[in-house]
Amino acid sequence: MSKLVAPHGSDKLLPRMLGTDESKQERQKATSLPRVDIQSREVGDLIMLGIGGFTPLEGFMNQQDWQNVCDNMRLANGLFWPIPITLSTDQQTADAIALDSEVALYSEETGDLMATMQITEKYSIDKAHECQTVFGTTDDAHPGVKMVMAQKAVNLAGPVKVLSEGDFPSKYAGLYMTPNDTRTLFEEKGWHTVAAFQTRNPMHRSHEYLVKIAVEICDGVMIHSLLGKLKPGDIPAEVRTKAISSLTENYFRQETIVQSGYPLDMRYAGPREALLHALFRQNYGCSHLIVGRDHAGVGEFYGPFDAQQIFDNIPPDALLTKPLKIDWTFWCYRCGGMASMKTCPHSAEDRLLLSGSKLRKMLSEGDEVPPEFSRPEVLAILRDYYSSLADEEKVEVKVTGHSAR
Repeated sequence: MSKLVAPHGSDKLLPRMLGTDESKQERQKATSLPRVDIQSREVGDLIMLGIGGFTPLEGFMNQQDWQNVCDNMRLANGLFWPIPITLSTDQQTADAIALDSEVALYSEETGDLMATMQITEKYSIDKAHECQTVFGTTDDAHPGVKMVMAQKAVNLAGPVKVLSEGDFPSKYAGLYMTPNDTRTLFEEKGWHTVAAFQTRNPMHRSHEYLVKIAVEICDGVMIHSLLGKLKPGDIPAEVRTKAISSLTENYFRQETIVQSGYPLDMRYAGPREALLHALFRQNYGCSHLIVGRDHAGVGEFYGPFDAQQIFDNIPPDALLTKPLKIDWTFWCYRCGGMASMKTCPHSAEDRLLLSGSKLRKMLSEGDEVPPEFSRPEVLAILRDYYSSLADEEKVEVKVTGHSAR
């Protein structure tokens, strides 16, 4: 019997992905079904439903679930859930769909058939209410708010039969893993307690320090990279994961870590997204989630430790996966190494504060990055990336100038 944490709200994973034979039949049926195009965030959510990452959900939420999740962080049946998982379409498409009928879901971006869906409900939402409850703001400068406000007019609810994982398995071969994959791997390694490290950035020295603290506490750590879409200016997944590999190969014992990736887009929901991160990491088999400074935050919308404090405001039985709360970390010149507010007795003048946004700014502006900030192997990869961006900008300027003449 497995010693890993049980999936959320279930004694087993409940993936909505069809097997090969069923999938072939369903694809054939889909050709005769009404078409609904879905956006990138919805594609990521759909794949998570398919692979069991959103166990025990069977599909996209109805209005009662949406309302309860926004207001109480619970589904209508009482199960804890912090962020709505919804699908929207335009009014004209919705009007043409009969309740209890089926539709075929296609990626708006690639045109690929992703799933079929039984439509059990059609409803409209107060988008501002969702933004205020989930993100804590209706400011459209917040990328999550902008995403919700851009949703189409009508939400469709109902169970799904997932037919595709998109290009994640091929594009990120060896990195992209399903919850069943990671659970099997953890079992093979003999791990019972596993900490997840959520990242949408390359890992600088502070991230490295957080993971090494978790390695001391748990049997192992899964460095879990978001592989979906980010906001403009963030570093692409292929660059970020290459940089992480260079770090882990040179500075970690290989038997203590696993690097993997998952298919969601970033929501930037701060505290609520930290809860969602813990929830689906429970499905991946993780007993803990590392929660450091400004987890899943953006700009100045959240306090540095709001994502830690929200775990104190939910019922103790809401999640089996628990937070590993770690204070602000930095390089201390007087300590001669990485430290935190809990361990370092020295003044601010002795500390080099580290952040992903600060590192991106330094690299994009060509500034010198001190070795205390990031490992040289990581910096080499990131410098190559920013150099390629600069070269592309030069070409673009040259071409634009030529065409203007």
